[in-house]
Amino acid sequence: MRRLAVLAVLSLALGLLVQGCAPRKPAEQGLGFTPLAASDSASLARDFRPGDQGLPSWRALEPGLRRSLLYVSAQPPGGTAVERPGLVLTWAALRTTLEDLLRLLPELDRDPGLLGREFAWFRLAPETLLTGYYEPWLRASLAPDPAYPVPLYGPPPDLKVADLGRFHPKWKGQQLTYRVVNGEIAPYYDRRAIDRDGVLGGRGLEIAWTDDPVEVFFLQVQGSGRLALPDGRYKHVLYAGKNGREFVSLGKVLIERGYLSREEVTMPRIKEVLAAHPELRQELLEANPSYVFFRLADQGPYGSAGQVLTPMVSAAVDRSILPLGSVFALDGELPGEQGAAPFRGLMLAQDTGGAIKGSHVDLFCGSDDHAEFVAGRLKSRVQVLVLVSKRAFPGNK
Repeated sequence: MRRLAVLAVLSLALGLLVQGCAPRKPAEQGLGFTPLAASDSASLARDFRPGDQGLPSWRALEPGLRRSLLYVSAQPPGGTAVERPGLVLTWAALRTTLEDLLRLLPELDRDPGLLGREFAWFRLAPETLLTGYYEPWLRASLAPDPAYPVPLYGPPPDLKVADLGRFHPKWKGQQLTYRVVNGEIAPYYDRRAIDRDGVLGGRGLEIAWTDDPVEVFFLQVQGSGRLALPDGRYKHVLYAGKNGREFVSLGKVLIERGYLSREEVTMPRIKEVLAAHPELRQELLEANPSYVFFRLADQGPYGSAGQVLTPMVSAAVDRSILPLGSVFALDGELPGEQGAAPFRGLMLAQDTGGAIKGSHVDLFCGSDDHAEFVAGRLKSRVQVLVLVSKRAFPGNK
């Protein structure tokens, strides 16, 4: 039986190989970096202010920078962190950049021009899509309660994940998520089977219970959140795995079915449609077969680099474009109560996401009402500029 399962994994892996080795989309193929002239980077640097990111001082970046440095320092120094047209960086170069930024933090409030004089800036072209995510709050109970009928599940023991890179180097970084049925592998249960058919019920997998299936759906999209408990305490709930099914954007489904136009798609508008059509709610949610499992914690949220995220500083990226641990600047706009407002800030690449591919950055906005407002409406085009310490280049030590 075990041999049959392994053969089946290999068979599916061959199919994944065909997909995984397909040529990149033209837009992604063209992604590259252009170095800014020293005068341009110096001019831009003077316009960056910590208050735009809700930071009292540039020194407030220190905890996040040290977390990134911890991750980068664990990588092979001579290994390639990113290789794109116009920019090739080793992990050693990223480490030097982080160390130099940490060293200069105490001086930046007085002299922000240091960012332009001490670092080379590389502009990512074309413009980048900027979206946002946040840490939602859900009303919940850690014990069964009729007032909280919607469960949150921890990872099921029959959820299996195979590292396909163990079978062939061409599959490095790809995984296969499955379950074993009568000695053969099968896709893991989809959202319909879990939510409508209750295939996970009665197995002791519930880690908490909530009162709103729509909020659970968006918790799964965000990847982490906080549970407000009846006694006034709260718990972090963190990503712990997924069922391996394709993620289908609910916004795209609503566009295709005529409920929203492309310009209208924001999280608040999606929730409005679901509230206006309760008879279709379950069917619409089930259009996304992807399902996320969670774990409880006392601290969070964590990014893919294994470090706690910093609001308005940490961002999810495509690591083939912006490596985890890198420092980059954003130049664009954020939604505000009175309309779009200019936004410039220094970002830390500390997270990834299944939907974050190519020239797309997802900004972690925090966990309060303002974070929900910004993340739910953020969808704009921005300039991304990677900062690299000049000392990281040969001959500039």
